[in-house]
Amino acid sequence: MQSGGMDHQTVAAYLRRIGAGPAGPPDARLLRELHARHLTTVPFENLGIHLDEPITLDEDALLDKIIRRRRGGFCYELNGAFGALLEALGFRVTRLAARTIGPDGTLGVPFDHLVLLVELDERWLADVGFGRHTRHPLRLDWPDPQADPDGTFLVLDAPTGDVDVLRDGEPQYRLERRPRTLDDFRAGCWWHQTSPTSHFTAGPTCSMATPDGRITLAGNRLIRTEGAHRTETVLEDDAAVLAAYRAEFGFTLDRVPRNPATQLAAAE
Repeated sequence: MQSGGMDHQTVAAYLRRIGAGPAGPPDARLLRELHARHLTTVPFENLGIHLDEPITLDEDALLDKIIRRRRGGFCYELNGAFGALLEALGFRVTRLAARTIGPDGTLGVPFDHLVLLVELDERWLADVGFGRHTRHPLRLDWPDPQADPDGTFLVLDAPTGDVDVLRDGEPQYRLERRPRTLDDFRAGCWWHQTSPTSHFTAGPTCSMATPDGRITLAGNRLIRTEGAHRTETVLEDDAAVLAAYRAEFGFTLDRVPRNPATQLAAAE
């Protein structure tokens, strides 16, 4: 079944990109499968910011980046593209705004994060754009802890009708219930690309779930986790960093993304 703005060829290419076969009916089983496959094939990354690549919330540009260029992105890109795929497969999708919650309880900027509400027999929160988070969608209207391969999650009522999402007892973000459009997130996307206080401008990172853990390339540090086991390897030169992007994440860059502080030091 297909509806929405994506054509059949683009839908088929997207499904191949995440290692999925032809999609069946839009139900909870399919949603869970696509969600988990997306997280293990499309990386959470901010490399465009450190490659001087403008990030725009144009649906065609997002799909081109993820499907043809085999790249990833941050929340607006990943959940923006995934939402378009779900709609094309017949799911009813609403885009919601969230604000991250810091360790001290402070909230991030408005439109800090994009989350997808998928309405089936139950209402589900789908989020493939928050880095390490849920492997599977969360039930929105579920008061009890929800077990997931990547933690135990709670979805709780918050002040003024909002919703808090907790992972292993720690608040992750506060979610609004008001429907939004992708255009509503343009200011947040610009802020995260340009603000010196945004954690995305601090340095390049690329991270993806694996069947047993996670792999992350932060600058020149390659970090693998498998269960409770963690290893870190410092890559010695640019060639090794570029090779790691190819081998671990499946895409080719023509140059290494640079932390602005590193570039400034090199210039001096």
